[in-house]
Amino acid sequence: MSAVTPNQVLTLYAWFPLAALLMFMLLIARFYQRFSGERTYYRLYTVPLLLYGLAAVRYASLNQVTGDTAADLLLGAGGAVLLALSLLLGWTMLARRGRLR
Repeated sequence: MSAVTPNQVLTLYAWFPLAALLMFMLLIARFYQRFSGERTYYRLYTVPLLLYGLAAVRYASLNQVTGDTAADLLLGAGGAVLLALSLLLGWTMLARRGRLR
């Protein structure tokens, strides 16, 4: 049995503020969908949350900061999904006001 290193603790600890921010974005998208009637796909915000969580667990289990291809791909996929969802939400919210049409 090995001891828990500070790298492992910080890697897992850093995921919690990120998860809180992603949940806040989910709530914004849900709120906007409920009151505007436009579809925002707010449930898909759990996908980057899970992908970032899996990458954090993988990095913590390997006890390294970079260099793992699987964890890097998980982070990249999570970032791509989050970018797409954020752009979609921003476009939906701004287009309704007539700024982007």
